[in-house]
Amino acid sequence: MFSQWSQWKRPLGLALGVFALALTPTAGAQQPVVLGEVERGPFIDEYRLNGSVVARQRSDVSVPIGGLVVERLVEIGDRVERGDLLLRMDDELARLERERAQAEASEAQARLEEARRLAEEARSVGAGNNIARTELRRRESEVGIAEAMLQRTRASESLAAARVARHRITAPIDGVVSSRSIDVGQWVDPGTAVFSVVDTDELWLDFQAPQAAYPLLDESTSLRVQGYASQPAHEASIATWLPVTDSQARTFLLRARAPDTLSLTPGMAVSGVLRLAREQQMLWVHRDAVNRYPEGRTTVWVAQPKGDELYTVTEKRIEIAGTAGDQTYVSSGLTGDEMIVTRGNESLREGAEVELAERTAR
Repeated sequence: MFSQWSQWKRPLGLALGVFALALTPTAGAQQPVVLGEVERGPFIDEYRLNGSVVARQRSDVSVPIGGLVVERLVEIGDRVERGDLLLRMDDELARLERERAQAEASEAQARLEEARRLAEEARSVGAGNNIARTELRRRESEVGIAEAMLQRTRASESLAAARVARHRITAPIDGVVSSRSIDVGQWVDPGTAVFSVVDTDELWLDFQAPQAAYPLLDESTSLRVQGYASQPAHEASIATWLPVTDSQARTFLLRARAPDTLSLTPGMAVSGVLRLAREQQMLWVHRDAVNRYPEGRTTVWVAQPKGDELYTVTEKRIEIAGTAGDQTYVSSGLTGDEMIVTRGNESLREGAEVELAERTAR
């Protein structure tokens, strides 16, 4: 049995040696890494917000007069323009009232014309000679009475015409019919809301922002918004922010204009990232350069030049003040003159030699 082991011992040793040699890095081979510089700039606070899309104009159309619905001309989803007819109500009685008022106005006009003729006739024959002065004054008074009567009947005619017009409900704004609550044959009372029209062309984005962000808002503040999760984020223009805060939620209203590049509808949920620059300057590195350990330690690999695009790396502990996008702000641990490994730092070891594969742009 010993002789059999001796026969296999030498080949097995050779095989293990070849395997170990395969696992040993080739002499002179350095790991390629991407290096970046430590940057300095204003410390940026970043807040993630949730908001809603709201229409700049929304109108709940109601009827100004009671009556029976005889015709509905639009349906939910229809696009309408201001002045388009939405609903017609039974206006038979109102039209009869208008016709009577028109007839009374015509009669009053005729009476006025007759009174003016009689007064002019009295003046033409000469008051005090062929006709008494009192008769002339009476006829002139009749003219005044007839003018007042005509004015009153014309007012009644206008009132009757307005009542007829109120039986026709029109769109107050351009938009889309979002709801309706009436059908033909129903009786409606004054003030009943029958349609909702929403302007889908001009939209606002309303966010509730934390109170801590309010004193930092200025013209340099940026807001990137996103609708659906699959949509890319787009820059939005901040329209206004209200100083009135919600004492319960500790938030205030931040309103932005919806970007034309996003497909949004009123009522949709949107998310946003608010970036606020402080006056404070701070060092920062790319987020990919930071190594985070389970015990809470954070480090970066600092590269020291060795010549011919070769570097040696040393792990350095840092304290993080905050993050904003790809920027990780460092409160201590760096001086600002270091070269940092931003990619290829997953398997580095202390004192290892690395080769420059690429340098990140500033």
